[in-house]
Amino acid sequence: MVATHSQREQILDNYKLMNNRVVLITGASRGIGAATAKLLGRHGAAVGVNYYGSEEAAGQVVKAIESVGGQALAVKADVKDPQQVEVMVQQVAEAFGLIDTLVINANAGFPIAPFIDYRWEDFEAKLLGELKGAFFPCKAVVPSMIEQNRGSIIAVSSGLSRYPDRGFSAHSTAKSGLDAFIKSLALELGPHGIRANVVAPGLVLTDATAQLPQERKDASAQMVPLKRNALPEDIAGAILLLASEEARFISGAYLPVSGGLQML
Repeated sequence: MVATHSQREQILDNYKLMNNRVVLITGASRGIGAATAKLLGRHGAAVGVNYYGSEEAAGQVVKAIESVGGQALAVKADVKDPQQVEVMVQQVAEAFGLIDTLVINANAGFPIAPFIDYRWEDFEAKLLGELKGAFFPCKAVVPSMIEQNRGSIIAVSSGLSRYPDRGFSAHSTAKSGLDAFIKSLALELGPHGIRANVVAPGLVLTDATAQLPQERKDASAQMVPLKRNALPEDIAGAILLLASEEARFISGAYLPVSGGLQML
């Protein structure tokens, strides 16, 4: 028997996977980050909603979490700036307590172009933006995770880190670096009770992919065994799984969230 929507809501209210957890999500004002913030907030987490330029959108995410009885705080920071990141982490900790869960999601933009036309400046900006956006938040939150002897770090990578596509050389390279960074953290921080994992979405229908031609989105959906493109909520569900104690022995994993397009 398939549960109705109201029955699923009741199950969720009775079984919250993130009670007593403090989460910071970078790039959380829209897309995957916003969907993740809302889902983890509904599951009982206190959520730091990081944004850089979208204050109003971040505020709406906070309101959505608070409307279902959750706790959230919008915090502005450029995740490529270590000083701003330190202030952001302090703000969240002062509001809710020490951060025990970090979701690395902030996007570093890049042009889509063949390698032969790519400028080094654009390539470098993508690589540094992606890795700084992971390195500095991790540096800021890991000490308190060690203090608590627990923690979960989840990075949003891409299926393109393992299966590149034309025009995405910078993106594929940057996300591959992110994957390796997270594996290193899983190895080094594991003795402190800290897990580190990667989710690797396929094509997700967000603002970031809005400029792609519809025919490309349709073609991508036809290649997926589940015959559709992902929604932000699909990726949020996988992040919730890895963040929860139900995944307490999963670390160093690369989890494709692609509807079966990428099978390992």
